[in-house]
Amino acid sequence: MKKKKLMCFLMAGTVTMALLTGCGNSTQANAAASRSETAEATEEAQTTESETESEPTGDTGVLVIAEQGLFSAGGITVTSDGTFDPGNQWEETGAGQTAHVDHANVFYQIPAEETGLPMVFLHGYGQSRMGWMTTPDGREGWSEMFLRKGHGVFLIDEPRRGEAGATSVSGEISTKTLDQRWYTQFRIGRWENGQSVVNEGSQFPNDEKSVDQFFRQMTPDTGMTSDMGADFDNETVAKAVAATIDEVYERTGKDSILVTHSQGGGPGWTAANYTDHIAAIIAIEPGGAPSADADDFKAVAEKNIPVTMYFGDYIDNGDETIQATGMWQMMRQACYDFAEAYNAQGGNCTVVDLPKEGITGNDHFMFQDLNNDVIADHIENWIQENVN
Repeated sequence: MKKKKLMCFLMAGTVTMALLTGCGNSTQANAAASRSETAEATEEAQTTESETESEPTGDTGVLVIAEQGLFSAGGITVTSDGTFDPGNQWEETGAGQTAHVDHANVFYQIPAEETGLPMVFLHGYGQSRMGWMTTPDGREGWSEMFLRKGHGVFLIDEPRRGEAGATSVSGEISTKTLDQRWYTQFRIGRWENGQSVVNEGSQFPNDEKSVDQFFRQMTPDTGMTSDMGADFDNETVAKAVAATIDEVYERTGKDSILVTHSQGGGPGWTAANYTDHIAAIIAIEPGGAPSADADDFKAVAEKNIPVTMYFGDYIDNGDETIQATGMWQMMRQACYDFAEAYNAQGGNCTVVDLPKEGITGNDHFMFQDLNNDVIADHIENWIQENVN
């Protein structure tokens, strides 16, 4: 359309100049000729524009979403004793009133070119679904990457976190200054002299603005009193995750690939007790795995769910002077033990140690690191080979 308007403007100028410089009959003839030329040029411009718009442009990088929305899943309804008086709705006890609480809040998108199973993502401690959607430096997050790979994505804010903050128990929102605690625990590096000092070869986007954005992703839990996650309600979260997966099945007719991170790994295992629609579990640095005699292990094994667990760098070669190194060695070993027991019973479980795969420099947030696309490709390959 811009081409057409520009062409018309230029040709109109030609007609004006002819009227100003011509005389007598030649002026009328020139004007008529100019009008004819203008019409021909306009038609040509329209044809060119039409051809340009109809020509295929190849892969433009545009991601087409067929459907997106929000819903809540799971949760409970609490009712107070007494009778609600609509004439006195401000009375303080809440007599006879209800509270809808402890549910998951789920944002979902389904791509126009859907070729794979839906993926349900569960965040870890102090996080929300935001972590799957972007990176500290504003690059593409895993949710978008897996949409491009043909998966519908369902991103959970777990009960009592983020947009699912309504809770049946009273927590305490800490105002302690704890950024550096979690920076250290997440194996990003050392914090010295007020500065972020990443591990050698790190894939973390460590410019000042990105570090600021990373810290601002931290999200309080409305139902915990511990600032270390000690009173995390694994069962409540697991039930909400299972309810989400069942809702996905109701909407799509498909089982879901469950992707968990860190603390979210616990509810991921437990969710298998409450749903039959988990197609696979991909646990990103879970804070451990159940032992072979645990109910969660048995639930996953009985349903023969394919499992893979991913661990990043700076565990075997981590800084021995910080507690996080030993902690991650123990948590990863629990996952190796799970895999050994699971496979011994005929299951399908792998533990992916990324440095052994030649992928180095990753911290606890590998899905936000500079090479998050490389790891997403690795996961998609595992899905293609192991998930029906």
